[in-house]
Amino acid sequence: MDYPLTLSAVFRRAEALFGKQELVARNADKSIHRYTYADWANRARRLASAFESLGLKSTDRIATLAWNHGVHLEAYFAIPLMGGVLHTLNLRLHPDEIAYIANHAEDRAVVVDPSLLPLWEKVRPQLKSKVIEIVNGDPKSPGASPDALGYETLVAAAKPIPDRPDVDERSAAAMCYTSGTTGAPKGVVYSHRSTVIHTMAQSMKSCMGIGEEDTVMPVVPMFHANAWGMPFAAIMNGAKLVNPGPHLDPASLIDLFVKERPTIVGGVPTIWIAVQQVLEQNPGKYDLSSIRAMYVGGSAVPQALIETYEKKFGLRIVQAWGMTEMSPLGSVAHEPPREKFASDDDRFKYRAKQGRPAPFVDIRARSEDGIVPWDGQTMGELEVRGPWISSAYYNRPDAADRFTDDGWFKTGDIVTIDGSGTIQVQDRSKDVIKSGGEWISSVALECALMGHPAVAEAAVISVEHPKWAERPLAAVVLKPGQKASPADLKQFLAPQFPKFWLPDAFEFVEAIPRTSAGKFKKSELRKQFKDYRLAE
Repeated sequence: MDYPLTLSAVFRRAEALFGKQELVARNADKSIHRYTYADWANRARRLASAFESLGLKSTDRIATLAWNHGVHLEAYFAIPLMGGVLHTLNLRLHPDEIAYIANHAEDRAVVVDPSLLPLWEKVRPQLKSKVIEIVNGDPKSPGASPDALGYETLVAAAKPIPDRPDVDERSAAAMCYTSGTTGAPKGVVYSHRSTVIHTMAQSMKSCMGIGEEDTVMPVVPMFHANAWGMPFAAIMNGAKLVNPGPHLDPASLIDLFVKERPTIVGGVPTIWIAVQQVLEQNPGKYDLSSIRAMYVGGSAVPQALIETYEKKFGLRIVQAWGMTEMSPLGSVAHEPPREKFASDDDRFKYRAKQGRPAPFVDIRARSEDGIVPWDGQTMGELEVRGPWISSAYYNRPDAADRFTDDGWFKTGDIVTIDGSGTIQVQDRSKDVIKSGGEWISSVALECALMGHPAVAEAAVISVEHPKWAERPLAAVVLKPGQKASPADLKQFLAPQFPKFWLPDAFEFVEAIPRTSAGKFKKSELRKQFKDYRLAE
């Protein structure tokens, strides 16, 4: 049977089967909003109808500038329901970047939170065409345009949209833009088919294993690679969904963990580093026993963080890897049951890798000499292909070099792959340190440094050297009240790496710059230390 794989089908399933399930979100004023799948589905249908009444058509891009909450979830499905394309705008970008993205995507409308109107107010004058502005709150809020519409007024006045014939499963359902750290942001379009297959794979035990019995809490923002697809998987499987709203500080997150009892949470390492510090300062205060898996991605997870959470707090971190261009799921580091780990240390070492590819994701790595062997030693740039992996960027023919002639996507990650297909990211191609013709992994050094008891965060970059061309410099943030010298840190690293890998310099800083996704922004560090010179 030729059954179309569309988000409309996912929506209809959730509406029919899980009407009494609960959806929870923390509002901007820190109050908790609760409603059911049935309420949500009715409002999503009304929103889809409201979009049509505004003259928005199939294939129009409709943007969101919003935190993780119920209204954003309504838009996630209402837009594809009426054939439109969901376009999540990254609220952590500069207004000029947001304006570039909205213009490039040719957005026709935007749903914006009141708290983000001051940001949107800086974007609006740069837009090349009229964008319908829908405020999730009072349309007369400061910063709103004079002709802004009120979200609740639109939804209340609209009749629920009836089921439409399913769109072509290969038509666009959503789009996200890359963060633009290596040039102008690039648009990635997700089809209905790719999103549904990604959602089904994510539901498998070998990936995230999201099921009806789960309570899912995406800490990762809904504007960042569709919150890793967690909202789609939760809705398809009828899981309780808890959204943290704009409050991502450790105290607010822990409060939701205790009160809402999530079983699956997901976020970037910097979030969990901050949560760790609060838990360590309050031993035994919080009951987080409901959490069976903490999926962590966005950047490499230090082994020390994985060990600390399991040994001190009884919480299991599972590292996942992916990219915006991959919807974003690529691999998950569940220990293979057939592997015989000699010790807990071996087990933790495995989980500090990026794991094996998800079903339908093919992998290979390439060096200057060609495809590298799966020996766990030889480094090369990872290339991937699969049904939810982009084959091109939206209206960016100049970026075609990111795709091989035989249809693989070049990730820019330098990796090794072992005989079991386990990926270990050694570095980004732009961050790998080439010293005297040898490669040094900044990621490995960073993860090791963050295992030192005095170190909160560390980022390693290359600086010029008169003999070796490049050498590592480590920027280190110490934990409050802790002390460590460069000699201490070098001695800590020495048993773990070849001598030539050890940083030539350690600089103690108050904070490490971050990208909009919470990753270390090494381009800013390189600017900060651009005049740094090492003696021969």
